Amino acid sequence: MLEILNEKTMKLTVIILWLFSWQVAAWGGNLNNGTNAGLGYANFNNTTGANTNYSSHLCLKENLTFVITPALAEKYKIKNTVSSHSKRKLHFVQAQQMKRKGNLFEKLCDKGNIEIAYKNAKKGKRYYKDVIEIEKNPDKYINELQSLLINNQFVNSKYKVFSKNTGHKIREIYKLPFYPDRIVHHCIVQVCQPVWIQLFIRDTYSTIPCRGIHDGLNRLKNALKDVQNTQYCLKLDVRKYYPSIDHQILKSIIRQKIKDKNLLSLIDKIIESAPGVPIGNYLSQWLGNLYLAYFDHFVKENLKVKYYFRYCDDMVLLSNDKSQLWEWKNNIEKYLNNNLKLDLKSNYQVFPVNIRGIDFLGYKCFYNYALIRKSIKQEFKRKLKNKIATPQTQSAYWGWFKYANTFNLTQKYFKNERKS
Repeated sequence: MLEILNEKTMKLTVIILWLFSWQVAAWGGNLNNGTNAGLGYANFNNTTGANTNYSSHLCLKENLTFVITPALAEKYKIKNTVSSHSKRKLHFVQAQQMKRKGNLFEKLCDKGNIEIAYKNAKKGKRYYKDVIEIEKNPDKYINELQSLLINNQFVNSKYKVFSKNTGHKIREIYKLPFYPDRIVHHCIVQVCQPVWIQLFIRDTYSTIPCRGIHDGLNRLKNALKDVQNTQYCLKLDVRKYYPSIDHQILKSIIRQKIKDKNLLSLIDKIIESAPGVPIGNYLSQWLGNLYLAYFDHFVKENLKVKYYFRYCDDMVLLSNDKSQLWEWKNNIEKYLNNNLKLDLKSNYQVFPVNIRGIDFLGYKCFYNYALIRKSIKQEFKRKLKNKIATPQTQSAYWGWFKYANTFNLTQKYFKNERKS
């Protein structure tokens, strides 16, 4: 930007920036915000709404960093101005690490929040005994739950534990009563979601609004358009992920962004109520995603993996170099072992994409087409054969199949849907 200016203009600009930096500090402007803060609304380079104030010295350094190229910095002997992009990124990361949200518990206990949580929690469960009972006098139960939360009297209910065969594995499911536990989980997520969602990279899926299976599939398809740099795939999975989550590490991750003591105490109660993170809780889906959030940043920013996708604990990395993928695998394994006390499954593999395709999100993706995973097709046919596929079940499968290249399959089972 300044390279087109002559020397006199350059020197004048530096003086103006120096004076302006003091004004930024005096007026309370922020370098790291996307919203206006301070009297003069002098804010730079940010996307979040939280404030991070810098001293006038740092304001000067940041201003110069943004407008002066390395060549000009050397010419005019301006120190500590090497790379505008890296400087901006460094200060943004440092600012993000410092921001911690408080005053969330009051929002959690707000009656309006509890009413919305109840409404969301009962979706698809209107025939549950608990829901039928609460519907007789919802205000009574909502007021009662509000009182429990405000007075810190909420106690996690006893789990009903049972095993469920999900097709390819048997999972241990932990089920909690609808009232008060499931409603409380929704209350927590509703106030924490805006905070947590900022941590996730773009290609983290599951639970996050508007980032479901089909969004992930479309992103993977777009990545595969870059044929040259996606010739090989590294597929990884964490061994017994949810039962292996360490409570203390999880708590420390949550505390990176939240400082409200009452809210943290409530979340701690739920975390400590079962070993690992119990499968079956609504909150568990978010905690499981959150546990790997900083790991995702390690993969993208430290290892510099361009094409990386994660759904829960299933990971896909793409590259044009097999040796690079194996190196990434070793670094990932070390990070998971040392920082999160997790182990990779022994079935990790590196393979050519054009031959085997990428088995991810229920689909098998190739460069020019995507197929439905074989086990999903078999399960659908089994339900049809045993006459346990309701119209709702068939609609759900149609929603899955229509995003893949399954003409013969859908022609046979979904003629009416294809016409519509």
